[in-house]
Amino acid sequence: MSLITQIDQDIKLAMLAKQADRLQGLRAIKSALLLAKTEKGAADELTEDAEIKVLQKLVKQRKESADIYKEQNREDLYQVEIAEMLVIEEYLPQQMSKFEIEGYLEELIGRIGATSVKDMGRVMGMASKELAGKADGKTISEVVKQLLG
Repeated sequence: MSLITQIDQDIKLAMLAKQADRLQGLRAIKSALLLAKTEKGAADELTEDAEIKVLQKLVKQRKESADIYKEQNREDLYQVEIAEMLVIEEYLPQQMSKFEIEGYLEELIGRIGATSVKDMGRVMGMASKELAGKADGKTISEVVKQLLG
């Protein structure tokens, strides 16, 4: 079953259960997926990787907005963004812990033969491809800097 079909079913369930916060998050996902599907040069159907990238982008947007609202003491808007982010994260693959990321990157650095920060680009390139959807790029970058620095 495609993600968009799953989202449609979950929207119906959320409407029946009168879960407004969940419904708002689900509609945001559906909107973003439909928009990605209709972009110029996009295929008729989104691949799983493309769907994951769309969802990651939505989560990142919600995190950034929530941080801004928190700084401005807008607890009401902060809660809305966090609630949407939690709904969106349900459809992403399980994220790796920082400990798991460190273990993977240590193995990758050994495999590539990276020895200094100069090799960071190569490590990041491979790690980003292999950990797509499983780990945040910012976290990967921090761990690589720590391991190579």
